[in-house]
Amino acid sequence: MRTRLYHHPIFAEHLTGPGHPERPERMQAVTAALEDEAFQHLDRAEAPEGSLEAIYRCHPEDYVRKVATTIPEEGLVRVDNDTIVSPKSFTAALHGVGAATAAVDDVMTDECDNVFVAARPPGHHAERQTAMGFCLFNNAAIAARHARTVHGLDRVAIVDWDVHHGNGTQDIFWEDPSVMYCSTHQMPLYPGTGAKGETGQGNIVNAPLSAGDGSDVFKDAFRSRVLPALRDFHPDLVIISAGFDAHHRDPLANLQLTEADFDWATAELMALADRACDGRLVSLLEGGYDLHGLAVSTTAHVKRMMTG
Repeated sequence: MRTRLYHHPIFAEHLTGPGHPERPERMQAVTAALEDEAFQHLDRAEAPEGSLEAIYRCHPEDYVRKVATTIPEEGLVRVDNDTIVSPKSFTAALHGVGAATAAVDDVMTDECDNVFVAARPPGHHAERQTAMGFCLFNNAAIAARHARTVHGLDRVAIVDWDVHHGNGTQDIFWEDPSVMYCSTHQMPLYPGTGAKGETGQGNIVNAPLSAGDGSDVFKDAFRSRVLPALRDFHPDLVIISAGFDAHHRDPLANLQLTEADFDWATAELMALADRACDGRLVSLLEGGYDLHGLAVSTTAHVKRMMTG
């Protein structure tokens, strides 16, 4: 498989302050893990800066201006109780957007088979007009709209296995049946959305899990809800919101997954993408706050993307 990695040093310059779980060390853990000899054939590219036009497809201009004007010249500013920005945060977010849209371009033009974007801040909690949950702009949603607008795709699927429900992605596509959003997540847990009955236009598929659930329940949710919905949808592109905070070591939740479960889920989605859309798959880093759990989960995920 031809797998590309997007990264940029700016992602480590988004500062959130002492003790914050979404910290620069997350990037260091991911990049160190992907320096292993097993990844010597991984194609590496620097994340480009994204365009405001791409962001406007998901977030109104006044919201983007509000985020931009919140960025301090020095120090830290709280956007909400959880979301903190610093002088380089807006630039980091722009490069995250640029990497997400470039990844779509890469798989649509056959530059590579699949792409992993190692960026921060994450994106799936960012609603149309609300920054929250460590997120400023919704990279997965922006990537999906880019695929629809620029490449003319009819149907894009986003699969989110972050332990927290991607309320932002659900909000953006609630009335847009051209994008299917499927999520496994712990519930009840932040942000409080993601019940099975939340279905949008029939394009939202939530498969909530309970605290303490592990591999068997996670796989059953995939087999019984997520994969059948995706097969019926016949996506032209599969995007993964790849949060690794469902790992049993993670401090922010209580699911009991291991890196082997992320390997399995990656393989299942790759097989589906092979059948539905010539293997076109883009994966975007979301959560994962235990550094060891994040590193081993990323390793398993990207290794599977490279080997099929």
